[in-house]
Amino acid sequence: MSYRNKTYVIFDGDNDMWAYAYMKGWKVNERVDFDFHDAHDLRPLTDRASKETVRSRLRLRFANAKQAIVLIGEHTRYLYKFVRWELEVAQELDLPIVAVNLNGSRLFDPDRCPPMLRDKFVVHVSFNVGIIRHALDNFPAEYFRRLPTDGVNRHYGVSTYEELGL
Repeated sequence: MSYRNKTYVIFDGDNDMWAYAYMKGWKVNERVDFDFHDAHDLRPLTDRASKETVRSRLRLRFANAKQAIVLIGEHTRYLYKFVRWELEVAQELDLPIVAVNLNGSRLFDPDRCPPMLRDKFVVHVSFNVGIIRHALDNFPAEYFRRLPTDGVNRHYGVSTYEELGL
């Protein structure tokens, strides 16, 4: 299952740390069926690290990642210093990207999605443990099987959410 691979999580550290903390909490909660190998579990960074140091360490974290999650909050689309750079690296490395809408949307949200993902083969899901787990389990295989004629801004239908009890 793909969630057993290292997953790089991209997020707005100033505003969306709560969502990242939830994901880490789901991972350690014995009553929640959710697991992922977090690429951020390596060498912590300090707030005083230079931009170059941060990017160097983040690139190391990408080294073994097999997929990426981007937590899309209210301000994510405006972040260039690290979020945009992380998205560029994920695309350079040809990683499948799961775009997680923190506003509950199950679809591509043009008002919040970073512009550089708008025309990419990315799956958009709501912030819910079941659908995120489903995306990590299934989207990477779909991503690597994609054809040039496949559309962009993928999402799961109502039936998938219903099957997951959502």
